[in-house]
Amino acid sequence: MKKMVGQSILVFAGALFIFFITSCKRHLEMTLEEIESYKASLSDNIISKTINKAYKGEPFVAGHSGGVWNDAITADPKSFNLLIAERDGSTSGILSHTVDSLVDYDYIKKQWIPHLASFEIKIDEKNDRLDLIYTLRDDIYWTFFNDLKPRVKLTSDDVIFWYDEIYGDEECASSAYNSRFMEMRDGTIGEIMIEKIDERRFAFHFPRIVAEPLLATNMSFGPAFIYKKAKQEGGVKAVKALFSVATDLKTLPSCGRYFLTEYTPGQRLVYQKNPDFWERDEKNNSIVYPETMVCHIIGDNNTSYLLFKQEKLEDYSPTPEQLEELVRNSNNYGEKGYSVFAAAGSLGASFWTFNQNPKNKSSSYYEWFTKKQFRQAMSCLLNRERIINQTYRGLAESKYTFFPEPNKFFNADIILRYRYNQEQAKRLLESAGFYQKSDGFLYDESGIRVEFDLTISSDNQILSDIALIIADECKKIGITVNIRQTDFQKLVEQLTSSYDWQSLIIGFGGGLIFPTQGSNVWVSSGNLHVWYPLQKTPATDWERRIDFLYNEASCIVDERKAKPLWDEYQSIILEQCPLIYLVRSRSFYAINNRWDLTNVYYDNMGGAQTSHVFLRQN
Repeated sequence: MKKMVGQSILVFAGALFIFFITSCKRHLEMTLEEIESYKASLSDNIISKTINKAYKGEPFVAGHSGGVWNDAITADPKSFNLLIAERDGSTSGILSHTVDSLVDYDYIKKQWIPHLASFEIKIDEKNDRLDLIYTLRDDIYWTFFNDLKPRVKLTSDDVIFWYDEIYGDEECASSAYNSRFMEMRDGTIGEIMIEKIDERRFAFHFPRIVAEPLLATNMSFGPAFIYKKAKQEGGVKAVKALFSVATDLKTLPSCGRYFLTEYTPGQRLVYQKNPDFWERDEKNNSIVYPETMVCHIIGDNNTSYLLFKQEKLEDYSPTPEQLEELVRNSNNYGEKGYSVFAAAGSLGASFWTFNQNPKNKSSSYYEWFTKKQFRQAMSCLLNRERIINQTYRGLAESKYTFFPEPNKFFNADIILRYRYNQEQAKRLLESAGFYQKSDGFLYDESGIRVEFDLTISSDNQILSDIALIIADECKKIGITVNIRQTDFQKLVEQLTSSYDWQSLIIGFGGGLIFPTQGSNVWVSSGNLHVWYPLQKTPATDWERRIDFLYNEASCIVDERKAKPLWDEYQSIILEQCPLIYLVRSRSFYAINNRWDLTNVYYDNMGGAQTSHVFLRQN
C-alpha cells in the first residue's frame, strides 16, 4: 500500500492566532516580526516532534501475517467496474487493491521493475521503430474469494483485449484512449499497436522510437473472459453495466492483493487477503501481511480524526486544524498510541486555472480568460507568501517551476516571472484593455465590470482559506471574485463533461517525475487539457507549439538532445499561465503503534509506504 497523502494537511493559522492574540496580555505590543518569529517557533516545534524517514531503497524485513487494517474512505463507490472507475477517484482507489500493474517504477534506483510482467526493449534505429516485449509471470491468476469459481490463468489475451477493445474503443471513453496515438515526423498520426506472441508474451509496436515506452504502456486491466464476453453480446453499454454496486462481490475476480468481499452502502467495504497474490518476502511468505482490510466510509474528516484517536483507524492524514494537537499527543515508536511522520514539500501543487472553452464564448469571462495578459495578471495577484504564512504557518514554499526537482529535465533557471506584484498586475491588465473607474471596480473594453466565479471543492477547508485570500487580493484592484463551493464529483463533471465553470482550484496529485506524464493534460487533444479539453486542432499557436515539443521530445532518447525542447516546453507553459501553481506544502502522516514501523516510510515522492506493514510483536 502506498498512500499518497494530500497537500492540504498543514496547520491552519487562523484559529491558533486568534487564541494567541486574545489570550496574551501584551498582544497590542506585538510587531509583525514578533508574530513571524512566533509562527516559526511553532513550526520548528512541530517538525522536531515528528519522524523524518524517507525511503532510500532499504530492503524490507520479512513480516508475519495477521490482523485487521482499518482505513477510511470519503465516499461510496459508483461501481465495481474498472472502466467506470477511471472517472471516479473513490471507485478507482477501492478497486486498486484487486488489480496490479505490469511494472512499477523504483524512484530510488530510477528504473522500472517487474510486477505482473518482465520486459525487453528492442530499438531499430535505422527504421526509427521500437518494440517493447512483455512476458507475464507464470504464477498469476484471476481468482475468486473462497474459490467460488475456478481460478483462471492471466494471459496475454487479457492485456490485448483491454488495450484494443477498452482503451482503443473511442466509445468506451477511456482516459487512456489518446495515449495510443503519437505524432509522426511528417505530421501524420501513428498508433502504438499491440501483438500477441504467445499466451504469456505480447509486444507493443511503436511507430517511432520513444524515450519512455514503459510509461506509455504500463497498465492495470480487467479479465477478458468477463469483459470480452459482455462486449461481444451487448457492446460497450454491456461492458459499462458489469459489476454495478449491487453485484454479488463473490463474483468479482482479483489478481491483486485482496478480494473485495463485502459492501455495506454508507458504512464500509471489507477485503480479504488474496492467497494467490504473486509477491513474496525472503521467507516465501505473502507480503500481504494484514489478513483483512476494512475501509470505513466516512465523509466527515473530523469523524475520521476522532476514530483514529480512539484507535479504530490505523492511520490518518491530519487537517490543518488538527496537526498541532496530533503531534503534541504523539508517542513516536512507542508501544502505545501513534507515531507521526513528516515529509518535505510535495512535488506537485494545486493550481488556479481559467475556462477557455469556446462553448462559453458568449460569456464575458471567455474573452478575459483567453487573453494571456489577464492570466499573467492573475498570477501577479496570487499572494503565495500570504497563503504560506496565514494558511500553512510557514510550512510550505512557493511553486514557481513547472517540473519538480526529481525530474531529469528540471531546470532551476526556468521559473515563473509573474509573481505577486499588484502594480505589475495593473500594467498587464491595462495592456489588455482593462481599466479602473472612479467607483474602484475594474472594467473591460466593453465597459463590463470584471467579476467571475472561483470554484473549489466543498470538503477542503484549506482551499476555502486560499480562495478567500485570492478574492481579497483581487478586490484590491477592483476585481470581484465569487467563491463557489461544490461537491468534488460535481467539480469533476464540470471539468470533463459540462464545462460550465469559470475559474477553479484543483490538483491532480503527485509531481511530473517524467516529463511525459500527463499526456491527457498538456497535449491539446487530451481529455484533461483542463482549460479547453479534446481540441480537434490546437486552438492557439502556443498550444500547437506545446504539442510539437511534447511529441518531439518524448521521442528523443538522448537526454542532451531532448533538453532544449523540454526547456522550451516548460518556458511556454510558465509564460502562458494556463495553470497557475500555488504552493508546495509539507505533509504529515500518523500511524497506530500497534503496527511495526520497521517497514514504514514516508516521503514526498512515494507518500506513505505501508505495503510491507505488519503487526508489532509484543
